[in-house]
Amino acid sequence: MQSDYLAHDAIGLAELVRTRQVSARELIDAAISRTEAVNPAINAVVLKDYDAARQRASRADADSAQDANSLNGVNGASGANAMNGTNAASASGSQAADALPTHAALAGVPFMIKDLAPIAGLRMAMGSRHYRHFIPGEDAPVVALAKAAGLNIFAKTSTSELGQMPYTETELFGPCRNPWNLDHTPGGSSGGAAAAVAAGIVPLAHASDGGGSIRIPASCCGLFGLKPSRGRVPRAGEPGPGELGVDLAISRSVRDSALLLDLLSGNAERDAGAPGTFLGASREPCKPLTVAYVTESMLAPSLSADVRAALDDAAQLASSLGHRVEPVSLGIDFAAVGHAFLTLWSVSAEQMVLNAERITGRKPQRDEFEISTWTMAHVGRKLGEQGLPAALEEQRRITERLTGLLNRYDVLLCATLAAAPIKIGEMHPTSLERAQMRAVTTVPLEALMKKLLLETSSRAFAWAGCTELFNLSGQPAMSVPLYWNARGLPIGVQFAARVGGEATLLRLAAQLEAARPWFDRRPPLLNAQR
Repeated sequence: MQSDYLAHDAIGLAELVRTRQVSARELIDAAISRTEAVNPAINAVVLKDYDAARQRASRADADSAQDANSLNGVNGASGANAMNGTNAASASGSQAADALPTHAALAGVPFMIKDLAPIAGLRMAMGSRHYRHFIPGEDAPVVALAKAAGLNIFAKTSTSELGQMPYTETELFGPCRNPWNLDHTPGGSSGGAAAAVAAGIVPLAHASDGGGSIRIPASCCGLFGLKPSRGRVPRAGEPGPGELGVDLAISRSVRDSALLLDLLSGNAERDAGAPGTFLGASREPCKPLTVAYVTESMLAPSLSADVRAALDDAAQLASSLGHRVEPVSLGIDFAAVGHAFLTLWSVSAEQMVLNAERITGRKPQRDEFEISTWTMAHVGRKLGEQGLPAALEEQRRITERLTGLLNRYDVLLCATLAAAPIKIGEMHPTSLERAQMRAVTTVPLEALMKKLLLETSSRAFAWAGCTELFNLSGQPAMSVPLYWNARGLPIGVQFAARVGGEATLLRLAAQLEAARPWFDRRPPLLNAQR
């Protein structure tokens, strides 16, 4: 089953279940086996819910067999149950509300949720010592919709603390590692999701993106990552300042992300792949597009030679496929972009850290958060709130500028990251910076706080400063894995489209996937574990 499991994407696995070539129980057992084999090396999983997932799968198999028997007038055990050695009684303890919908589009496919999304009854630590015992009472919309799609959630994946960093190395759970090279980061904050998909645990995994957290790890791990338009997928609670965050997934195939976007955004009742759906768009020919080719480094000071080579390669590939590629300068004040983004980001941190009592019922303590997170929260309280009106106005200007550009061009091509995946620990604050952070959170001197924020954020933006622009503008953007450097590390390239233009991106992505297939390109860790 293991080799068959790795050979299929989520749609392929769902088809095997639907046609009764394999059972849902076999699939979840294969996913659990993969997790136990590779997770000790990559540390992508922070919570396991194996027993409940097995019960759901067994119950779904029994329900499916009962449906088939009713249709065929046949009595006795189904072939699926005979293969699994299970019966309906063994799963009778699972709650009806948590049963797998056997006729849903992705029924029985194993799935993981990023540990920033609430699942009722399961711990949601969010990489933080303060939240490590917090158990939400209800599912996030993305979780409820994933369950309705038939996905069998069996684990939660690692994230940076509260999703704050573009790498995944928490003090609570330790670093998550990149299957392409264990010394390197899988990116963040959805690093666990990307590592799990790249290592063959699941064909796609939930991810969220408030500043690049789908696209950054997709680039680092040689995977496809689409950030939908703002508001496309429903989210829980009040939107954060600037409404930066969105949910979808990181996947091995374009069509998996397309179908999941249908299922999460209101197309669940339509036939999969029908005209007007995102899956349907991914199957349609991509007409010749006008591509604005941007080589600016955005919030980073420069792009590495590897990234420039990846961009040139993507531009040449697009041209060879009939698209008109034109070099373009964005004409944007990126210093203002960075300041606006950090302002909005710091206010969100303040809400999750200094106002954590609203969520957990406990007062936040300094030693319960990493020093960078604690400091960003204090920046939000001291500087962010007073700077919020100006940041929102800058966000409006950025959105207007990019909207105008993408009224003239169909898509924009630019870097996802300014360099290849960095090594584990490369971005940790220095001892001096940590001392300064402790000082400014004790005595919040505005001048010192501004200086420290500039220095520490500049280092992060130097690597991960190419994605935030599209969170500010709300436009859909995707990272596509078309290039690997001489050291065997993947480097994605980013395409963005008009708000609501996911179908255009998916048509283009499917065309690029066909021209330069990546599905069977596997990291050394996965090959070693097969």
